[in-house]
Amino acid sequence: MAINEYSVVAAADAEVAFEQIANAARWPQLLTSVVHAEYTRRGGAHETVSVWELRAGDTVEVWQARRTIDRDALLVAFVTDDVRGEWRCQPLPDGGTRIVVRLETSGPGEEAAADALAWLEGFRLAAERADELATLTLDFEDPLFAGGAVSDAYRVLYEADRWPEKLSHVLRLDMTEAVPNIQFFDMDTKAKDGSTVTTRSVRVCLPQRLIVYKQISPPPLLEVHTGHWRFTPTPEGVILGARHTCTIRPDRLDVLGEGTTLTDARKYLRRFLSANSTTNLRLAKTYAEEQAGR
Repeated sequence: MAINEYSVVAAADAEVAFEQIANAARWPQLLTSVVHAEYTRRGGAHETVSVWELRAGDTVEVWQARRTIDRDALLVAFVTDDVRGEWRCQPLPDGGTRIVVRLETSGPGEEAAADALAWLEGFRLAAERADELATLTLDFEDPLFAGGAVSDAYRVLYEADRWPEKLSHVLRLDMTEAVPNIQFFDMDTKAKDGSTVTTRSVRVCLPQRLIVYKQISPPPLLEVHTGHWRFTPTPEGVILGARHTCTIRPDRLDVLGEGTTLTDARKYLRRFLSANSTTNLRLAKTYAEEQAGR
């Protein structure tokens, strides 16, 4: 058994640093490699988190962590298939925090160590930028009811490679799906001013329930852009949800024109992203309702 410990000092309050580690749902927005994280079991201090993590830029690895949360001690203990360890946030006299991760691995553990160092840096930056990120991050979900089957609505949003045929704002979309339900695609969309915006995304498809995406190469205005398509069955049909969570780059506000403010950028993104994704939802709604009417 190999035991290693790594640490970094964050210029942030210990409770703020701890929250970045404890709140797994926010990891896709904070950690470059994490595409999706969701709680598969929660109860008191014990929980299980499933994580979809990007590897080598073109593959996604899925793993689970059983975690024990001790908020009083600012400690998160975890166990995965091949690693046991803990995260600790130690308050420092100057008001900062030492974030420590301890790993126990059965083998050499080079990959686990590399991951830990990357995550340490991600948590440090997130803690130090917590107030700034709260201002720069836009988070919203648009719902739309469809009077049809989940399977039909899901099909339209799953088959993204067909969007250029059906959606005027999607100019090009080249998609690969080497592993079932893990999609990578390069997409060109039409911006408000008529220009072309090129992005690269990875999607995790959880059939009939959720399609999660993360832009690996977001547009210049955004630091991070994640989101999902959610499918919630009802007795009458299905509620479709399009969610966007994006972090604005304050140094690239000029993309929207000279003199653009952060408030301007937030308003623009809310309109632009909502308009595009709602168009996708309407397409899914129309198809599902057409199939239901046959």
